[in-house]
Amino acid sequence: MTSDGNSENESAGPLGFLHHDHGACVSDTLTAAEDRCAEDGLRFTPVRRKVLEILLQEHRALGAYTILDRLRESGFGSQPPVAYRALDFLVANGFAHKIERLNAFIACAHPSTSHTPAFMICRLCEAVAETQSSPARGALGEAARATGFRIERTVVEAEGICPSCAEKADP
Repeated sequence: MTSDGNSENESAGPLGFLHHDHGACVSDTLTAAEDRCAEDGLRFTPVRRKVLEILLQEHRALGAYTILDRLRESGFGSQPPVAYRALDFLVANGFAHKIERLNAFIACAHPSTSHTPAFMICRLCEAVAETQSSPARGALGEAARATGFRIERTVVEAEGICPSCAEKADP
């Protein structure tokens, strides 16, 4: 068991669908981002911090204009470049990911580790869970090696039904 009551397997799994101490999840991730920015000499501006906090508030992907609305509500201005610059920084430095299927963004569930994320997207409620994948080790990796292709980036997004929606659908 981990300190928040989850088993070790749960804490390593796809966070978005698991029950966990969400307050600690948010504060620990913000602290880790601040620490990493300090170590790497990156500017973690108040706007960048607030955008990451907004993304952490829910385990679902948010569009740039939703983020912009929330920034405005918090007094950070209302020009689209404000949100896009912060999102570009967060994605480039591994603090957030873009969910291509939804044209939206989600906070990274594993910001302190280098990894290839895979996303499970609920088609009913649009909750998103992040897990780690190894496409270079599977059939895609084998095909790439066989042709001499070097994989630099993959985006793995699976659409389905999350446990909460499945539970509601089953009597």
